[in-house]
Parts: sequence; structure tokens; C-alpha cells
Amino acid sequence: MSPDLKPPIGSSRTANKVPFTDEQLADIIKACNHLDDQKWHNRHGAGVWTGEDLKDFIWLMTYTGLRISDVVLFDMERLQGNEIFLRAKKNGGDVFAWVEDWLRDRLIARAKKFGNKPFMIGSSKRLDSVIDNWRERLYKVFELAELGDEGATPHRFRHTFARILLERGVPVAAVADLMGDTEQVVRNSYNRWVPERQAALTKILKDAFSDKPKLVGLKGGKH
Repeated sequence: MSPDLKPPIGSSRTANKVPFTDEQLADIIKACNHLDDQKWHNRHGAGVWTGEDLKDFIWLMTYTGLRISDVVLFDMERLQGNEIFLRAKKNGGDVFAWVEDWLRDRLIARAKKFGNKPFMIGSSKRLDSVIDNWRERLYKVFELAELGDEGATPHRFRHTFARILLERGVPVAAVADLMGDTEQVVRNSYNRWVPERQAALTKILKDAFSDKPKLVGLKGGKH
């Protein structure tokens, strides 16, 4: 089942994406504490999957909007102070996401333990296999969080990144820059969370009904 909110039949608009709510995010993080540890080993080394690994992965996706494959391939060279390099713009200039000290410190701690690509861990060094391992662990967390939502997928952390920014009034153009999308794509995909859209709708309704008399019930309860 798709988690997207579908537009009317025949509409040319794309479906609205469905991010995680703040409450769901909190439940997902809490569920990481109940994830069973899992040992792994390969010719490159050995280790243990823990809920803390999943927290690092989830927070990086949520705070940057990076896709699951980009997080798996994340290189510490992209971290410059509290900024994470996202992409180079076609018309010049680089785009960075800013992260708080605690997340920066967690990433640095991971790099000391796992190397310059701190999310390339597991029983394989093949990219597809590593992505599948992360995806499998994330789905276990979704199950433990009891989201009651069959459409919970790792990609919804990217939608959550957009939702958080838009709800806090970040301009659509800036969100589009950070996500590497066009403004139109962001508006079509996340218009439910664009404050200026709702403000415009509210103004339309206020203007439309401002001079209308209030509805008053007749005596006796009859209309």
C-alpha cells in the first residue's frame, strides 16, 4: 500500500508524500532501544549491529534528507564542522545541511570505530547487500515501533526532512535546494505542509464569509 495521499482521479498532480510525524519519529527512536543485537563478520572484520547504529542512520537521514543509498555511502569528508555537503548545484555553488553538535559528534565517533565510510558495515561489502541489511534492520524497528502503518519505508525519513522544514516556515525554494528538487516538485509533493498555501486558503475563506450574516437558530428549535 502506498503511503502517498493520492490526488483526484484524472489529476495531473503528483501524490502528496507522507512523512513520519514527530510522535512516530520518537516511537521509532525508542524502538531502537529494544532491537536485538546481531553479530556480523566478513573478511574485512567483525562487529555487532545495535540500536545505536540505527539511531545514527535514522538521524542522518532525517537531518539531511539523504536517501538510504547516500547514507550507506556517506563519506566523512562530506562533514565540515557542523555542515554536511549534500551536492553541487548545476548553476554553481555547493549545498550543505547543518547538523547539531551531538549528531556531528556521533558521526565522528562512528568514523573512529568503522572508518571514513562509517555506514558500510555488515556481513558484506557489496553496496546492494549493505543497503539491504540496513533496510531489513529499519523494517524491524518500524515493526517494534508499532506504527500501525503498512506504508512505513526508509524513504519516508526524506519526506520527514521536507515536512519539518516546511512546517517551520523554510521557503520552498530553500527546501528544493536542499533536496535537489525543483520548487514545483516540492510544492506538488508537500503542499499540505507549505504554510503559505494554508495561509492563502484561510484568507480566501475569511474574505468570502466576512460580510455574511451569522446563522441563528429559530425559536422552538425549528428551522
